[in-house]
Amino acid sequence: MDFQINHIKFDYNSIVIITYFLVSLAAWLFNVLSHGKTNKLLFSSYRSSLLNPLTYIRLFTHAIGHKDIDHLISNFLYILLIGPMIEEKYGSMNLLIMLLITSLIISLFNMIFHNYQILGASGNVYMLIVLSSFSNIQEGKIPLTLVLIFIFYIVSEIRKSRLEKNSKIYHDGHLIGALCGLAFGFLFLYYPNCFKLW
Repeated sequence: MDFQINHIKFDYNSIVIITYFLVSLAAWLFNVLSHGKTNKLLFSSYRSSLLNPLTYIRLFTHAIGHKDIDHLISNFLYILLIGPMIEEKYGSMNLLIMLLITSLIISLFNMIFHNYQILGASGNVYMLIVLSSFSNIQEGKIPLTLVLIFIFYIVSEIRKSRLEKNSKIYHDGHLIGALCGLAFGFLFLYYPNCFKLW
């Protein structure tokens, strides 16, 4: 999808990734205008009544919310860098499903084991980083870069979670994102059409 401004043509080259960024940017703006109310209401996940319909919506929308502009930018620098390559390789619908599944698993894990108020796209960042290591994988060969990236992020997050116990960063969400990226990578390696159920 293309659009033009003053004879300059722009290519909306990655539908899911760019839309994800624009929706997250809008969510941040709404949160600023509402003085933090929309993050609590819509763009954070935490344990709440199962009778509240927003509980189920927040299982996914926490990955849209960000506490401030620095949080948003730090996540989307990675997503905008890596995401278009992933979207081109796996397809827009498959990428959307992977983002939604990762967000759901992170939320459920938090609600069952912790009950923090979590928000942000960092779990999806870790999923995309690990998944990107599968981009040049060949049958029967596991790239050393995949092993190194996975070890680097897993060890780093485990160390940080132990050293920064009072930190507001949800390190378990990063680990879950990395594990989701690993699982999706191997799933698509052996079952390329695994999400094509329709």
